Amino acid sequence: MLRSIVRWAMRCLLMAVFGMGCLFGHAAIASADLASPAMVTTVSSPLIGLTNLDLDRLDGVSRAATAAGGLGDFELAERGWTQIIEEMPENAAAWSNRGNIRIGLNQLDAAIDDYTRSIELAPNITDPYINRGAAYEAQQNWDAAIADYNEAIAIDDHDPAAYNNRGNAQARQGDWDSALSDYQRAIAIDPKFSLARLNVAFAKYELGRDDQAIRELRSLVRKYPSFVDARAALTAAYWQSGQRGQAESNWVAVNGLDQRYQDIDWVEHIRRWPPRFVAGLQAFLALESPNSAIQSN
Repeated sequence: MLRSIVRWAMRCLLMAVFGMGCLFGHAAIASADLASPAMVTTVSSPLIGLTNLDLDRLDGVSRAATAAGGLGDFELAERGWTQIIEEMPENAAAWSNRGNIRIGLNQLDAAIDDYTRSIELAPNITDPYINRGAAYEAQQNWDAAIADYNEAIAIDDHDPAAYNNRGNAQARQGDWDSALSDYQRAIAIDPKFSLARLNVAFAKYELGRDDQAIRELRSLVRKYPSFVDARAALTAAYWQSGQRGQAESNWVAVNGLDQRYQDIDWVEHIRRWPPRFVAGLQAFLALESPNSAIQSN
């Protein structure tokens, strides 16, 4: 029986997979897994010269590499995926997975090279386009990122991660109307996509639809009480709207979940919050009067 080798698994969130905080805001990446397929594509050429024992051994390597990446041991994970690539150089999933790990190592150019090779091997799969787009976002190359997300959408126009990520890149260009449209499209496809719902709140707030944004954030916090990013954003929005007690109540929960939100530089440059939310949180942290922070453009 022919073994199925290239397997693309479920979409993962970068912050969850790599523990990298929110390096790309709420960009999503796709993780390809040799062991637990959501979709399976069989490729004949990587099987040449490999026995069933070889395949079993490499399957074990892929599982170990996946586990190492999940634990943040990126160097060990990279060695595992490199071993698989050396023995199965036409395995598109392995190239994409090594690219994910190289993002964790902040080797963005090398990651992009890996995704490009994966695309050459599997041009009709959305995952490496989405992954490469996320890497371009990290380089602040918004046009290149949008081009990759457009390619992913052309392949599968029901891919919520592609719309969410394209919205992020458009937001970074200041096109909040287009970003909001893409976030809403992502939610229409996947109503449980909580990060896209958070991004809807961000976009509405930047567009001056403050009451709607606060309602979105309240809804998210009710449904996901430990969703720290939503709670922190709600703190900022409450403070700017003059609801000090509500802001302080949410902040207690934020501090118990993730103290990085005390660092406004991290919020602005690593997490990459939108300008009005950054201004609101900065005002709260400085215990200034509501609306006294200068809002960024």
